[in-house]
Amino acid sequence: MLPVVSIVGRPNVGKSTIFNRLVGSRKAIVDDEYGVTRDRHYGESFWNGRRFNVIDTGGYLPDATDVVVEGIREQVHIAIEESDVILFVVDTEGGITSLDKAVAELLRKQDKPVLLVPNKADNDERTLNATEFYELGFEELYPISAINGRGTGDLLDELVSRLPEEKEEPETTTPKLAVVGRPNVGKSSFINALLNHERCIVTDIPGTTRDSINSKLTYEGKDYILIDTAGLRKRRKVKENVEFYSTVRTDRAIKECDVAILMLDAMRGFEAQDKHILREAEKYNKGIVIVLNKWDLVPDKDTNIHREFEEYIYSRAPMMEYVPIVSISALNGQRIHKVITVADRVLEERKKKISTPELNDFIGRILKEKPLPIRRRVPLKIKYGTQVKTSPPVFKFFMNIPEELPANYRRYIENKIREEYGFEGVPITMTFKKK
Repeated sequence: MLPVVSIVGRPNVGKSTIFNRLVGSRKAIVDDEYGVTRDRHYGESFWNGRRFNVIDTGGYLPDATDVVVEGIREQVHIAIEESDVILFVVDTEGGITSLDKAVAELLRKQDKPVLLVPNKADNDERTLNATEFYELGFEELYPISAINGRGTGDLLDELVSRLPEEKEEPETTTPKLAVVGRPNVGKSSFINALLNHERCIVTDIPGTTRDSINSKLTYEGKDYILIDTAGLRKRRKVKENVEFYSTVRTDRAIKECDVAILMLDAMRGFEAQDKHILREAEKYNKGIVIVLNKWDLVPDKDTNIHREFEEYIYSRAPMMEYVPIVSISALNGQRIHKVITVADRVLEERKKKISTPELNDFIGRILKEKPLPIRRRVPLKIKYGTQVKTSPPVFKFFMNIPEELPANYRRYIENKIREEYGFEGVPITMTFKKK
């Protein structure tokens, strides 16, 4: 897992501009008005051979001064909890404010490295004036101009020197199952039911699990590591700050796991955040299982109700029909072990290997069923294919004009592979190279 660097400070000091400078793109919206950065931003940076994640904590702050301070304090608290190094950004143009002092007071009490960064030091005069920020109680400061890059090299040199040493993760063959989803859908209750004891605190109040928790499970002679990423939500005025960090934790867990178990509340439906989690798991080529929790609360369950739920979810997430869906009740233990059975099946599907001769025989058959199109008066031809990787499965096809292969034909090949070989719950990667 990469170290985390958070950028904190009062509104309008240039946090988003610094974020853009560090991650090398313009992901964050930059504007002179307070509260412009309403969405959280999370990117990756690289300097002097070290990679690290960067979090921009800029965001909505109400007008009332007391609530502003509360909002700033909450952002800083979360940043402290999640980060390895904190960049405390102030504004050389505006000078020290009461909000700067409020942030500084909190940060001085912490044991995390804090780098004081006076921004907007665009010239020698402003760089010299930045010395007034020593009043905030930090031994060193690093004046920069995020706009033109002045001083950012020295800041980054110091930043990476403060990052924790990289540790080699111990190799383990034990598969990792990450239980992900929106707050209060029953993730911790599900894990507790599996483990048959109170490994996690379970409550109806969203946000109880402040960090991901790993638990070991042995089921039918096989060991698994369960990663609980119960969502965060706290204080109505600043809840978006907390929820952003829950997405950071979910992202980490998905990267780390072998199978992502997306848990839904059957009574609340399938929302945009659920679709985003599915897409992230697919992007990282993880196994995927969807779990409908609280099935005991679904009224009038007839023989078709589960299929109707499936059709509803697949309609909201097209191209994800390969993902299995299991309905459970974590409260009464109904079908909870089926989730592990299905996840184990997905793990085996990820390992599936198709021999090159068999794959090419198969490709030959499907090309006859649906011939490749003609592009620029040249018939497209796939000469041969091979599976180059398992866990996750990756296929490489060699053809004459790969850039002309239509997207719908790629989908046709993938669908035919799934019809023939399964790969249930497993994203398939296909590359097409010129030969």
